[in-house]
Amino acid sequence: MPKIYLDNAATTRLDDEVLQAMLPLMTENFGNPSSIHSHGRQVRSAIEKARKTVAGLINASPSEIFFTSGGTEADNTAITCSIDTFGLKHAITSPTEHHAVLHTLEYLAKQGTIELSLVNLDEKGHVDLVHLEELLSTKPRSLVSLMHGNNEIGNLIDLEKVGEICKKYNAIFHSDTVQTMGHYKHDVQNTKIDFLVGAAHKFHGPKGVGFLYINADSKIHPFIHGGSQERNMRGGTENVYGIVGLAKALEIAYKEMEQHKTHIEGLKSRMIEKLKAAIPDVRFNGDSDNLERSLYTVLNVSLPPSEDNDMLLFNLDIAQISCSGGSACTSGSDVGSHVLGALNVQPERGNVRFSFGKYNTAEEIDKVVEVVAGLYGAVPQV
Repeated sequence: MPKIYLDNAATTRLDDEVLQAMLPLMTENFGNPSSIHSHGRQVRSAIEKARKTVAGLINASPSEIFFTSGGTEADNTAITCSIDTFGLKHAITSPTEHHAVLHTLEYLAKQGTIELSLVNLDEKGHVDLVHLEELLSTKPRSLVSLMHGNNEIGNLIDLEKVGEICKKYNAIFHSDTVQTMGHYKHDVQNTKIDFLVGAAHKFHGPKGVGFLYINADSKIHPFIHGGSQERNMRGGTENVYGIVGLAKALEIAYKEMEQHKTHIEGLKSRMIEKLKAAIPDVRFNGDSDNLERSLYTVLNVSLPPSEDNDMLLFNLDIAQISCSGGSACTSGSDVGSHVLGALNVQPERGNVRFSFGKYNTAEEIDKVVEVVAGLYGAVPQV
């Protein structure tokens, strides 16, 4: 049986068109972009063209786009440097944030740099915006870091509403938009946001490259020192072919977004309905089965209690199905998902995250449901 890849929230397959855009920067156009000779100037031009492309797609100025090694570095930069630059003493986040955010803020709190507050969640894992406003009303000049789309359960927040709340209390707003960049349209001119983040490999671009949007009114100190690259904001020779690949991938994602959303949303709906028909006690963690309030790319499934649940991902892998038990950043570790822990998901149930991409098919979804149903002694409905 051909392998089925349903772990697109972890990483996506590189688009062939993106590879073709990158290849010249790997071969003949090899100059250092900091060099002033023609070889360097040619490569510098490619970087600035990519910056202009990314900026245009999210309605930013090119001067507000900074290329990084990925989402984790971008998150760390926004959080650490905004706290330092603006002298912030309090930060607010949620217990279900990606570890790039949560661990960074917990470290800063442990060091005594900030006081950290966790906003309440409702029973489905959504951020309680009333509680967020209560926290800000007591400590208005805070850093608020809340992700747009949760990487494990897919829950979405309303960036516009959070932005307005932050503006009301003069708070700094950072959002990890790694899971939504390239899948949802972002317009930073019409969203009250100071920092947002993208990682190319989440939207069919190369690994090891991302970007940070920094609002022109929220300039911060650099995180990495040692060079004048990225307009003195990030020392180190640029990942040129990665940057060009990122811009091309995001350009394709925006151009094809509606058709891909329709296709992928159809796959997710198909899996939800077929799993419900095949396994009576199937559940869905967070709000991942709610198409209006969750990422159309993510479905977090809670399967009935079974003594074989410890082997669930292994059995799926044996069946040539690649998926995840939670965030890819904790795959293979003995530490349970902090996101599912925050939702008090029953530990005896089998939990698996399926995440979809533009290359997946309805036939693959049907095969996966058949395999999962077989593991639980159920017969899928045709």
